[in-house]
Amino acid sequence: MSIIEVSHLSFGYAEAEVLRDLSFEIRHGSFLAIAGPNGAGKTTLLNLLCKTLKAKSGTIKIDATVIESYSSKTLAGKVAVVRQEFVPVFGFSVIEMVLMARTAYLGTFGFESKADRKIVAEALEMTDTAQFASRPLGSLSGGERQRVFIARALAQDTDILLLDEPTSHLDFKHQVGIYDLLKTMQLEKGKTIVAVTHDINLAAQYADVTLLLGADGSYEYGPARDVFTCEQIKKVFGVSVFAGKVGKENFFIPLGKFAKDSGQISRKP
Repeated sequence: MSIIEVSHLSFGYAEAEVLRDLSFEIRHGSFLAIAGPNGAGKTTLLNLLCKTLKAKSGTIKIDATVIESYSSKTLAGKVAVVRQEFVPVFGFSVIEMVLMARTAYLGTFGFESKADRKIVAEALEMTDTAQFASRPLGSLSGGERQRVFIARALAQDTDILLLDEPTSHLDFKHQVGIYDLLKTMQLEKGKTIVAVTHDINLAAQYADVTLLLGADGSYEYGPARDVFTCEQIKKVFGVSVFAGKVGKENFFIPLGKFAKDSGQISRKP
């Protein structure tokens, strides 16, 4: 069963069209990775999926209902968003930041219930951030903050998690840690994960299905092994790559003009 249905979606800024006649479906409890070069519309698509932007044409359905039919509060009960990592201006503590996710569920007097605090505590435990609960969010490292933002999304208790480059600026350890966490949420909690990423290798390793957007409005949708090929990557990103296989998935290394011994490398199709 599809939880998200995108049909003939188009969007543009002023005269520049970013997304053109885009159609795909996301099954409930699956992991979709969205990749593509800068300017291809990855973040724009995420904003359309959470109704921050309105499509020029086409439709988006969440749980078989057109997205325009949802109020902001009702949609917040279905979709949680994790934006690119940032340092907050105000000195909120970790627990205060995560508790904000329960706003849509607050009662008449606007106070958190015991149930709200239990959900927040569980989200902090799942993301290994409970030890930071009383600390100012701005005092944490980039990887720690990202886990807090994911805890906030989990505390929102939605079926769908939308994430915009959740591992940008993070080292290898934290990149893998974030994707391990997301995969765990998918497999153990049944969450539907939609993650924008520049790392096609992580996308291939963790995602069930991938969407590769081209800057010219073209797109490819399907399993990573079908979407990510040397030819397709060169076409979309404008760079040659070396491909090798680890397990069942291909891994890619970009080859620049001055790549050492690049002329002697045997490329995998």
